[in-house]
Amino acid sequence: MSAPAATDRVLATLNADGSRRWIRPRPSHGRYWQWRRGVAWFLMALFLALPHLRIAGKPAMLLDLPRREFTLFGTTFLPTDTLLLMLLGISILIAIFLMTALFGRVWCGWACPQTVYMEFLFRPIERWLEGGWNQSRALDRDRRHFHPRRLAKYAVYAVLAAILGNSFLAYFVGTDRLARWMASSPMEHPTAFLVMFGVTVAAFLDFTWFREQTCLVACPYGRWQSVLLDKQSLIVAYDRTRGEPRGHGSTARAGLGDCVDCTACVTTCPTGIDIRDGLQMECVHCTQCADACDAVMTKVGKPVGLIRYASQESLAGHKRHILRPRTVLYPAAFSLFFGGFLFTLTHRSPADVTLLGAIGAPFTMEGSDTVINQVRIRIANRTGAEARYTLELADAADARLVAPELPLSVAPGVTRTTSVFIVAPASSFHEASREIHFTLTDGRAYRAAFEWHLRGPRRDDDRRDDDNRDSGKRPESKESR
Repeated sequence: MSAPAATDRVLATLNADGSRRWIRPRPSHGRYWQWRRGVAWFLMALFLALPHLRIAGKPAMLLDLPRREFTLFGTTFLPTDTLLLMLLGISILIAIFLMTALFGRVWCGWACPQTVYMEFLFRPIERWLEGGWNQSRALDRDRRHFHPRRLAKYAVYAVLAAILGNSFLAYFVGTDRLARWMASSPMEHPTAFLVMFGVTVAAFLDFTWFREQTCLVACPYGRWQSVLLDKQSLIVAYDRTRGEPRGHGSTARAGLGDCVDCTACVTTCPTGIDIRDGLQMECVHCTQCADACDAVMTKVGKPVGLIRYASQESLAGHKRHILRPRTVLYPAAFSLFFGGFLFTLTHRSPADVTLLGAIGAPFTMEGSDTVINQVRIRIANRTGAEARYTLELADAADARLVAPELPLSVAPGVTRTTSVFIVAPASSFHEASREIHFTLTDGRAYRAAFEWHLRGPRRDDDRRDDDNRDSGKRPESKESR
């Protein structure tokens, strides 16, 4: 048995026979498009410029994974900043929920990199090189995928994808290192080259082949809208009350709505849907249908806004309410988490200090009665000026500290590690351990105390106590002896 043939299009990008339907939207240069173009150009310029910008001597954004340091707008976060990163991540997530509840999928239509680059960089170049909207459709119809115009388009796309790949890599390695790598052989930095090459290939395939499929198939955001939106959320919608029933011609017959059924909203849609069918997962709220419809309404002498930003409640004739449970709870939760992030950020310690044990043996002996412990100290200077850190023993009169490199100078935003050695008599260790306290200061605002357990040899008294415990006997006191 064979499956019955589809009687209608199943997906916007799929023909009835199962073949790929290439979407070649006809641009509508209306008021929304003008605003979106300005936002898109700003975001593209920001993406290219951000790794080059410096704030207080630091990159505006650098995600240094090998060193596990993340610099965001001049502030460096370390792996120990788990609380800060968690609060920031939750705040961003809640902000997305709030933005969607208020303005629908405004991120998808106005700020998503997929939409921004596709609609305001790659598709304009495509129409320019292929001879316009009609010529692009003609090449699809004739299956001329290797037409010279298309080959020229692919070459330009490859260059643009390489620029995006290198710009993406700059966020992880910095612009200075990237400039050195670009002037040297890829064999000197194979991992970074493979990352850049992979991003370049992914960008090329995305904007030449996957295109709107990335939004329809790969991105989960459209599927989330069923729980993120409510009937009061702003969406790009068709006013059925005003538009139906549809009628052709500039002079509508009696009983017809304002929609002249010109399908301009369909031909301009970058995902190939008909907005008149209602709210759909494929709609990215790019407002191209609204711009196209407004142009038609102006030509036929009817009011604009047949397709517009509106809520489902307002389209049904009800009043739209800004204040509702989710628009109250989301801001409250955002204020709580983002306020906690700002408070923690402004009150965090000016230095991040970690004490580490010796790499090899836990301790060494000098003669038979002196124990030497190595302690490694890792200091991250979070201030904007160079600091000189000094370490002192707080409560060990019989021990001394040997520090080859103290005070330790640490540049702003830099992490350094040094070693100190604690020399103590073997008789001061009980059960092969001893507790001491350090005091670390930079001579200015930073001062902190640390506890550390030294390791040492087991004394004869410790062994005797262990033997007595094992045999069930109480240790003999001096008086009993």
